[in-house]
Amino acid sequence: MEWLNDNAQAISAVASICTLFVWIFYAQLLYNGYVRQRRPRVIINRGKGIGVDAICLISNMSSEAIYIQHLVAALHTQKGSYSLDVVEYQQHRGEEQREAQQKGEPPETSYRTHQGPLASGDYLNIQSFGDIVNQVKEYWEIDDKQLQEQNIQLEIRVIAIYGSEDMPTGASRTFNLDLNASPNHQLIPASVDTDRLNSRGQRKRVLEWAKEIETHKAR
Repeated sequence: MEWLNDNAQAISAVASICTLFVWIFYAQLLYNGYVRQRRPRVIINRGKGIGVDAICLISNMSSEAIYIQHLVAALHTQKGSYSLDVVEYQQHRGEEQREAQQKGEPPETSYRTHQGPLASGDYLNIQSFGDIVNQVKEYWEIDDKQLQEQNIQLEIRVIAIYGSEDMPTGASRTFNLDLNASPNHQLIPASVDTDRLNSRGQRKRVLEWAKEIETHKAR
């Protein structure tokens, strides 16, 4: 007891410092949980199959709704990369269909826009991966032989706005494409999970994607 009385001030200071570290530790846990909850989470996956006939699903697992600006399909081949804004392409096809209907011609395919808000916990069915590949092929006039080559990848990019944030957020997932393989092995994910593009540097890259699309529209 005499030793405690003699060192009471030092013990009190040490206890205060330990208490401060404990509070900092719990504050960091709360902050990390808040940031994790506020961080947008978009998942790109396959549905109703595993081959090119599988549909491409965009799921919003964020705590709030997101606004989808662009859905980009990028086909990476040995001769180069070919990207296409699926939303813009389908809007163009929708205008062609309306013109065909006005002329009394039957529309080739149904049109549905994928641009707009996506609620939390909701998902969006774009179309099949095979249809996406065909759209890129048609737009860029890619030869069939080029799609039969090895080491071809199909990358799906999502450009979206989350909450009141100024810079867009994004998500990306790449699939290995082999049209010469059996139907169940034509489309294999290159990664286990979707790449989240939420950091400042990654969002700058997503912003560059959006600028490239808008610049292409203006031409």
